[in-house]
Amino acid sequence: MRTEIAKEVKGILEFYQALGFDMLPINIAFSKERLAFSKMRPKTDSHLLINNKKSALQSLREEIGDCKRCRLSSGRTNIVFGEGDPDARIMFIGEGPGREEDLQARPFVGDAGTLLTRLIEKMGFTREEVYIANIVKCRPPMNRDPEKDEILSCRGFVERQIEIINPKVIISLGRICAQTLLGNAALKMTAIRGHFFDYNDIPLMPTFHPAYLLRNPKDKWLTWKDAQMVLEKLQDINK
Repeated sequence: MRTEIAKEVKGILEFYQALGFDMLPINIAFSKERLAFSKMRPKTDSHLLINNKKSALQSLREEIGDCKRCRLSSGRTNIVFGEGDPDARIMFIGEGPGREEDLQARPFVGDAGTLLTRLIEKMGFTREEVYIANIVKCRPPMNRDPEKDEILSCRGFVERQIEIINPKVIISLGRICAQTLLGNAALKMTAIRGHFFDYNDIPLMPTFHPAYLLRNPKDKWLTWKDAQMVLEKLQDINK
């Protein structure tokens, strides 16, 4: 049955390729049924899905626009949407942009970003091969924690990014990200890091935020331990 469905899907994709389409002429709908359909696609046509994901991310960025949905907009220089491979297997999510991120409109490019990049490379990837985003898209003043109403105004966008990218594993960076995605404001990082949680059927590994590691370098080995567990999870998923 699965083989027959795959053949039908492949035939449809080849038909549209023959007509000159680089992507399917449909709007992305982020239902479980659509995601289940995407998982059945033949590997030879995977670039079509990547193009659709790019288009969906671009549409989401356009929807955000020159956002004024919360007070953070008044102090920002740039919206920091996110960057990386739309078909990434790993998605890193932090809490919000800092000073350098606000200036460059890119996530994790300051000192904490340098540390995150090193972790990504130690895991055997490049920044271009993963996807990096934040819970809120604008810098909180003086790098304070984003407040509840600010998170509520913005969290739908990162949730949509996750739906579009559909990574194999999410690594949440810091307490606020984990609390937001798991829907529990009482979670303590020291208690949850090193353990997988479920986010809409995607394994989620909470770990320390790189900014915390800059202040507490002795805990870097714990983050590396978490990263090794993620790599093992990816191997299990790919079997």
